[in-house]
Amino acid sequence: MIGFIGLGIMGRPMAKNLIKAGHKLIVYDKVADISEFTALGAEIAKSNKEVAQKSEIIITMLPNSPHVKEAVLGAGGVIEGAKSGSILVDMSSIAPKASQEICAALKEKGITMIDAPVSGGEPKAIDGSLAIMAGGDKVAFEKVKPILEKMGSSVILVGGIGSGNVTKLANQIIVALNIAAVSEAFTLAAKAGVEPEAVFNAIKGGLAGSTVMNAKVPMILDGNFKPGFRIELHIKDLQNALDTAHELNVPIQLTASVMEVLQALKVDGFAANDHSAIVRYYEKLAKKEVRK
Repeated sequence: MIGFIGLGIMGRPMAKNLIKAGHKLIVYDKVADISEFTALGAEIAKSNKEVAQKSEIIITMLPNSPHVKEAVLGAGGVIEGAKSGSILVDMSSIAPKASQEICAALKEKGITMIDAPVSGGEPKAIDGSLAIMAGGDKVAFEKVKPILEKMGSSVILVGGIGSGNVTKLANQIIVALNIAAVSEAFTLAAKAGVEPEAVFNAIKGGLAGSTVMNAKVPMILDGNFKPGFRIELHIKDLQNALDTAHELNVPIQLTASVMEVLQALKVDGFAANDHSAIVRYYEKLAKKEVRK
């Protein structure tokens, strides 16, 4: 039995992919309506503790460090129900230091933890092609890897506990800066009177081409900012990146600049938009939309 805690935008399709692959699940979410999982054959638990009591492998997919700490270490949490020898796979994107603290507390109870955040957003969560970057014990990782492969097309162990989330922070910095660069460039092109779609077709096969550009420019051109990954969540990730960098005495100036762009968009009411809406910041300054 696999336990799954946190069935939001990402967790819901990830859990469904495990069920489709033939795994038996017990699921729990503190706020979301998860009644549909009964029809899919999953058991619905009444607490995080109950999930842990009935599972050998527990997966958590929650918004941020405090939510994971509450679900795992809080009253009625995973730590109260999990048996010695259980494995917790936290697939949330949280601060690396938080992963290490949670892991240390679980270790005292004989519970192993893997941090395994993901990249790819809702579309890749749905089709099971997420990139999964893991940190933790190698033996435990090899045990859970076949399960992770039902949710992701790339599953890589990058180091010890917390290193999965360090890798995710690096990923989120690159994605944010890439979208910002795309937004600046295409706003310039549009303002200069050059057709943005023509610019995209001309440069996407060259050195400037990227997975981010291929995914986000079509959304920008269509004015489609329906969230695959919300601005407010990218703010959370960049805050974790900034906090971690400051703890390690690593200056990340460009990240700080993009963070302020995201904060401005939040103030303007776009927090729930897809992060491709970074372009809205530049459109507002230039008084020019980037559209077909």
